[in-house]
Amino acid sequence: MKGYIVFTREKTLDAAELAIYWNEIRRTFEGHEVKVLAAFSKHEVLEGDETEGVVIAEFPTFEAANAWYDSPAYREVRKHRQKGAIYRVILVEGV
Repeated sequence: MKGYIVFTREKTLDAAELAIYWNEIRRTFEGHEVKVLAAFSKHEVLEGDETEGVVIAEFPTFEAANAWYDSPAYREVRKHRQKGAIYRVILVEGV
């Protein structure tokens, strides 16, 4: 079954750090099969707190998604995301 990582940006803290993250994230996909299904496109919060944006990334499996998230390349880049904004990140297996 496919694996999905869902990112929701709750609040921006440092736009410069986020810019570094967005400039470097693509290189972290090298060697990983990933398909971005949504990235800060039109969204509507139907329940819960507002969010600034949503990204949904699809991987061949749950394990593949987790491997990318824990990869050395992404660990290095995600530091900038964590400094730049408050995010909620969820890994979920498809049905």
